[in-house]
Amino acid sequence: MKTLLVALATTLLTAGLGTPARAATTDPAPAVPCADTAAGTSTRAAALPAIKVWMAGDSTMMNASTCPIGWGSQFPSYLTTDATVQNSAVGGRSIQTWLYEGNVTSVKNAAGECTLSSTAYSTRWSAMLNATTGMKSGDYLIVQFGINDGDSACPRHVGTARFQQLLGVMAAAAKARGAKPIFVTPVAAITCSGSTAVGNRGFVTETKNAATANGVPVIDLHARSVALYNQLKLCPNNGDYTQGAVGAFFCNDHTHFEAAGAKQIAGLIATALREQSIPLAAYLA
Repeated sequence: MKTLLVALATTLLTAGLGTPARAATTDPAPAVPCADTAAGTSTRAAALPAIKVWMAGDSTMMNASTCPIGWGSQFPSYLTTDATVQNSAVGGRSIQTWLYEGNVTSVKNAAGECTLSSTAYSTRWSAMLNATTGMKSGDYLIVQFGINDGDSACPRHVGTARFQQLLGVMAAAAKARGAKPIFVTPVAAITCSGSTAVGNRGFVTETKNAATANGVPVIDLHARSVALYNQLKLCPNNGDYTQGAVGAFFCNDHTHFEAAGAKQIAGLIATALREQSIPLAAYLA
């Protein structure tokens, strides 16, 4: 039943978006670009070097064909063929368990941080660091964590200082290889206060602070996603996430995305790249 309702609601949701409004100077609206129509009006350079966009994150970013579908799986549709995407986001990971898969223990140290049994990096991060096949000059690294990191228990728990430190580690590694890191604040779930969608994630400020400390551009996907939910009038909600516009956008858990929702979240990233003049925008279709 949800499949039929979601299909109908997705059609209505897409039809209701119309043409995105012109972004305000101080608080850009979360307009979602259309890859198909934008391709004919692109002003990018005629020839760009081939690059790879590396992605690190959790389930809200990961590749999938059914719920939960991460926005990273939809992001390639906004890029030209000059850019390929290596999406290494994995569900259920904090920044520390993503980096040190299998080596984060269930024991906390005196500072309250989960201890490591080994400082050996995960296979996925090691692959990005590989001198031959990993990140290289001109590539980009997009990093989004902060959803699972707030867990009070190990191994997922990450304190705010440690979170910022590890973002710095990733940024430095990318820069050392000539790649350009981009930090992304955690995408919001749908939480309603009456008829208004509101923010609900931690580590937003910490992501921004780490970006400033490391000279890295940051996309506030948390704020942009909340604004999109309000634009789409996804609130109020009675707790049923299986029907209507909310059902078309989210899986039943109100946190993860159906394909239509993931596509629009990826569109927010594309919009932010253009509005913030982040150089990766040159590779948008």
